[in-house]
Amino acid sequence: MTYLISLLALAALFAIGTATPVNMGVLAFAAAFTIGPLLSGMSLDEIVGSFPANIFVVIVGITLLFGIARTNGTVDLIVTGLLKLVRGRRWAIVWLMFVLGAVLMSLGAVLAVGMLAPIAMPIARKHKIDPLLMGMMISHGVLGAAFSPINLYGAFINGWLDDAGLHADSLALFLIPLGLNFLIALALFLLRGRHLLHEDTTDGQVDEDKDSRPAGSSTGAAAAGTRGGTAAGTGGATTLAAPLTGATAPMRAADAQGEKPGFTPIRVLTLVGLVGLLLSAALYDLDVGISSMVIAAVLLIVAPRRHKEAMNNITWSAVLLVCGMLTYMSVLEANGTLKYLGDAAAGLGSPYLTAFVLCLAVAAISAIGSSIGTLGIVLPLAAPILSQGDLGTTALIAALAFCTVVVDVSPFSSNGVMVLVNAQVDDREAFQRRLLRYCGAIVAVAPLLATAFVLVTTVL
Repeated sequence: MTYLISLLALAALFAIGTATPVNMGVLAFAAAFTIGPLLSGMSLDEIVGSFPANIFVVIVGITLLFGIARTNGTVDLIVTGLLKLVRGRRWAIVWLMFVLGAVLMSLGAVLAVGMLAPIAMPIARKHKIDPLLMGMMISHGVLGAAFSPINLYGAFINGWLDDAGLHADSLALFLIPLGLNFLIALALFLLRGRHLLHEDTTDGQVDEDKDSRPAGSSTGAAAAGTRGGTAAGTGGATTLAAPLTGATAPMRAADAQGEKPGFTPIRVLTLVGLVGLLLSAALYDLDVGISSMVIAAVLLIVAPRRHKEAMNNITWSAVLLVCGMLTYMSVLEANGTLKYLGDAAAGLGSPYLTAFVLCLAVAAISAIGSSIGTLGIVLPLAAPILSQGDLGTTALIAALAFCTVVVDVSPFSSNGVMVLVNAQVDDREAFQRRLLRYCGAIVAVAPLLATAFVLVTTVL
């Protein structure tokens, strides 16, 4: 009965949160503080202790840091440099973001989406690139490279395999999810972006009169605050005011503040901070949220008046959404609901059917929960199947790993929410619904693709 009520509550809050303007995070907190004590034997202190403080710090820290970078014109500077690399070709801009995401994630930058989305989503609006296409290309590049041996996810899986006495090719575990994500990204590009191959970039510029407010201005921030629902108010405070098709781009944000275009002391300091954030994550495994918060604090102290509007980039409704859902998922883990679902899949007769059910289960769970937590649940369930010898260890583990992380395109994940809060769209609620539909499609398609891969590799 506990499992049934827990799952019905999950379905109900999902339905209400997607059909109405009510923030799903509020509903999830309410469910956690109701089902936790009444059905799961959890105290209120235990539920509060399961609050994902690390995700909270990550989202607030990164959105604040990039809000500062937008306000002082550093993002404009980075955008101009990136567009020089692709010479204004819109199809190349999209694939550049896929490659950059994969490279950053391979080097260990777990929140590469959070680093790229604040840069890429304004480019998408300026050049009339579908924001869903841009956001998902970043996400699939990042998520595809999640199992690099020097990445958190890769290290986690390889460590578990060693502890379980199982052998798998670590390079294959990295390349297989990357290849499968590339196939999805290619299909997405062919469906939603193939016209970019034939259109000149000048056709994609946004009307300058429509998008000419200075970045970080109070007018832009106020306008952002009135848009959207669950994640309104993020990204709208800053817009790129001029076409970015040439070698240079006017820095309207800088000009409005009386600063010269190009490199200035505060922009150089911001660039140093952003590079430091990347290196600290990739080389020293420092917490990205804490690092970004410290860097943001330094920049705020150096130029407090200059960065006053940066605080408007923190979207508390989106923070509430993610933290509420993750708190409720911790209750489902504590009362055994997640394990119950995994045991039901493991009890099936056919190894291929079991593989498919496990892939489907982890995709559905991870879409609204923690990827690492889901891996921690599903990997032990896969051990008995692997001991039977019917399926290859590398193939099954890679399939489960792929299904676990590819659904992080969900707006309930830290990756998906970064795309959501940075999207330069007029109707953020509509964009969130598009993200949800895309995530639903991935949840349906990814297990089929992964199981087909396991079947083919096993037969061959």
